[in-house]
Amino acid sequence: MLECLQPASVFAYFEEICSIPHGSYNISKISDYLVDFAKQRNLQYTQDKVGNVIIVKEASHGYEDKEPVIIQGHMDMVAVKEDGCTKDMQTEGLDLFVDGDWIGAKGTSLGGDDGIAVAYALAILDSNEIPHPRLEVVITVDEEVGMDGAMVIDLSGLKGHTLLNIDSEKETELTVACAGGVNVAGQWQVSWNESEGNKYKIMLTGLSGGHSGVEIHKGRANANKIMMELLYLLEREVDISLISANGGTADNVIPFRAEAEFLCKKEFAQVESVLSAMGEVLREEWKETDPDFSVSVELVEEDAKQQTMETSDFFRLLSFFMEAPNGVQEMSKDLEGVVETSLNFGTFSVENGGSVKAGFLIRSSEENGKNALASKVRKMIKESQGSCTKSGEYPGWSYRVDSPLREKMVRIYKEHFGREAEIISIHAGLECGILAEKIPNLDAVSMGPNMKDIHTSDERLSISSTQRVWEYLLKILAE
Repeated sequence: MLECLQPASVFAYFEEICSIPHGSYNISKISDYLVDFAKQRNLQYTQDKVGNVIIVKEASHGYEDKEPVIIQGHMDMVAVKEDGCTKDMQTEGLDLFVDGDWIGAKGTSLGGDDGIAVAYALAILDSNEIPHPRLEVVITVDEEVGMDGAMVIDLSGLKGHTLLNIDSEKETELTVACAGGVNVAGQWQVSWNESEGNKYKIMLTGLSGGHSGVEIHKGRANANKIMMELLYLLEREVDISLISANGGTADNVIPFRAEAEFLCKKEFAQVESVLSAMGEVLREEWKETDPDFSVSVELVEEDAKQQTMETSDFFRLLSFFMEAPNGVQEMSKDLEGVVETSLNFGTFSVENGGSVKAGFLIRSSEENGKNALASKVRKMIKESQGSCTKSGEYPGWSYRVDSPLREKMVRIYKEHFGREAEIISIHAGLECGILAEKIPNLDAVSMGPNMKDIHTSDERLSISSTQRVWEYLLKILAE
């Protein structure tokens, strides 16, 4: 599919990576693929028990005295698919397509974040023509679900103190700092009773979704929050009893779909009329950010008998979910237009006859802001008679005033692209903060080719940008 694209070696490896299932928590095959790559080329490598892989290639001739360079990315992707897509992303590779300057995957996310980093690294390691210092390629697991791999990886054997993180999505930007984050998970025990009525299923689809760090400032609709609003209004208008519900795909993805089943004694026409009116209001409210937003309902079974949630528990949980914070909470006082603190209500599930679960991802460039918001959410969960756990906490990556790497990359960028690079701090999380705690005096910069709509089925990778950034990367290594 990609054999005619340039740079040929990069796109060949990217296509191989896309043929291997590698969603978060499903990384064993891609991890072993990287080990096999190293073995076939007699390169030094390590693979730890969670699947992190480090591959080392000694310096090319004439570069033996240069400082080693660490090239770093992650092997997992956010594996999501659009409604109606039948692909099993646990076992099947992606179906790629090319549309002008863009590569995408049919019906699913692409995993350019961060498959392109792996492809770049393998193409460099595989070449005997590219001049470079000692290369230490670090490919981590499960970055997308809490940077789990970076948390436990042992980097004590590395010699490098200069790190190129290839996990950014805009070629005009060099990222030099980022927010920290923490996941908060809530769980509630509820009571269930047998009820009777017509069984309905309501679905929210077509929302824009997106990366909860990169796109949180865009004010896109959150399917989970809207579902709670709809359930509240349905209870008030037609008296429903909840059977089950779920929404979202991952804590770091703005939820783009949700669904729920409930019993109601009202006829379909009345339920549909109520939802139609609600849907019209919501579509008008979100027409700018989520133009394809849709609400639908179907009658699943007439005169059904089903376990439904106790009414008092239903109201208790609706109250929590409707009051829980979501989206941007604080903008930076020092950097105009930069988000300081946010929360993404990423996932929830109501298992029929079981418990209720929800996941929240909190990000902040200020440690105090992160901790304060996490404490607030945990307190709200406990006050609603739930239990909670905190996990996946990672530090922010602080701006380094003295950065020889940044200075070199800015200079080469101007020479290569003919314009100044944008030096930025981002609200999304990067592994650089964690790695900086493991490698004393680490000098790091994050870069990458143009991508759009990452973490969604509309994810795209620019072909021309991939080539430009490849050439830029080789110039950095050659100095």
